Amino acid sequence: MAMAEAEAEAEAEVPAASLFGADCRLCSADVLSPPEVRARIEVAVLNFLALLSSPSSPSISVLPLISRKSTNCSLRSGLLSDVSSVYLSYAFCKRSLMRENDAKAFVRVWKVMEMCYKILGEGKLVTQRELFYKLLSDSPKYFSCQRHVNQTIQDVVSLLRCTRQSLGIMASSRGALIGRLVLHEPEEEHIDCSILGPSGHAITGDLNQLSRLNLSSDARYLILVEKRLAEDRLYNQLPCILITAKGYPDIATRFILHRLSQTFPNMPIFALVDWNPAGLSILCTYKYGSISMGLESYRYACNVKWLGLRGDDLQLIPQSSFQELKPRDLQVAKSLLSSKFLQDTHRAELTRMVETGTRAEIEALYCHGFDFLGKFIARKIVQGDYI
Repeated sequence: MAMAEAEAEAEAEVPAASLFGADCRLCSADVLSPPEVRARIEVAVLNFLALLSSPSSPSISVLPLISRKSTNCSLRSGLLSDVSSVYLSYAFCKRSLMRENDAKAFVRVWKVMEMCYKILGEGKLVTQRELFYKLLSDSPKYFSCQRHVNQTIQDVVSLLRCTRQSLGIMASSRGALIGRLVLHEPEEEHIDCSILGPSGHAITGDLNQLSRLNLSSDARYLILVEKRLAEDRLYNQLPCILITAKGYPDIATRFILHRLSQTFPNMPIFALVDWNPAGLSILCTYKYGSISMGLESYRYACNVKWLGLRGDDLQLIPQSSFQELKPRDLQVAKSLLSSKFLQDTHRAELTRMVETGTRAEIEALYCHGFDFLGKFIARKIVQGDYI
């Protein structure tokens, strides 16, 4: 009966978040200690066994997961801040052993929980990639690709309502930062990010380690760069911190960005991304979070301003540097345009991309010289040319 009610709720349209109604409907993932997570896994096992051994009507239970569909998400606006984030409501989907297209996914959830139980018991952290190879070795029938592991981890997060880090699964980070920032880790030497090489400081995937860092900075701006850190030491001319995830943002990069925004609340965050649907998608992930990780999105969302590339900047790019949108670009654009979160100015930019069928990359600005990008960034910030 409870499951039927949950399914009915999942089918209902989620109303827009209100000032006082958003938080009471917000479903989130808790940050838990290893014993607490192991206890939740034990409860899940005991409930499963109790239903299976019921004298009156033994059955195999379904797994009620918080739905990660767009119909179950809304935008949560901070009461005392400018930050908005994706959140999921208390509507459920389910994994069932009795449905043919669901059976393997059902088994995967139990196998990942079993592995997490062992990892936590041993006091270890593993990456999603390491977990995949272990599961591929133990259960190749169920885990033939990384996608199976990634999706199942999110199922377990939805079932147990705890963060991925709490499960003993560490983010695989590609991110790096450089500029006017000093990192202090207890009992370790400090790291001055302004004197590092052009590749900057690699961001660890261990969120516990990142949370222990003491941060100090005299920077005035925080600049997100889509692909790589600028090599002309922009931070020597413009007091800033540069950060990149080298593509779509991973959890660790989003975590440290959020920590920086909390530590330095008066430091605005600007994003420099390619003028294409993927670039806008990257910006939106930093700004709002993602539906697939909706239970954790509010922990990492930041008030990011779009510095460039934007339509007004295209006059600086020679015609020969424009490229046609690829099918994947159009697919991303369609998904973004169907989103209820996209603000009007962003939607207008995206519509222009689709209508012209073109895209432009940040590197196209180098036609004006290799020192032009730094000047471009500084000019736009000083002139307030961002949205």
